[in-house]
Amino acid sequence: VQLQASGGGLVQAGGSLKLVCVSSGRAFRNYAMGWFRQAPGKEREFVAAVNWSGKFYTDPVQGRFTISRDNAKNTVYLQMNSLKPEDTAVYYCAQGASSYSTRDARSYKYWGQGTQVTVSS
Repeated sequence: VQLQASGGGLVQAGGSLKLVCVSSGRAFRNYAMGWFRQAPGKEREFVAAVNWSGKFYTDPVQGRFTISRDNAKNTVYLQMNSLKPEDTAVYYCAQGASSYSTRDARSYKYWGQGTQVTVSS
């Protein structure tokens, strides 16, 4: 399975970006999908996930970011609004080993290459 992430870029604070991740795997609908990010000098952290039971967000992005998926297109999205400089990071999409994955990165089996998001103040 290969995951191809895109949509990152440079945006001013308060702006928006939409990240897109396309999976080459089969039975896409059966697997949880997640977004993680890693800022310079920091560990990778959970951002959002969508699994069989719903959608999950880390507190700092709650109300600003929205994760969604289109199973017919094997695609997961991350709509990011009201961006802040602290959102600057490389964003990674990931496909879970099952439909249950949420915040734990260890529950994800496949990872995309990452897309850079830079928010200027």
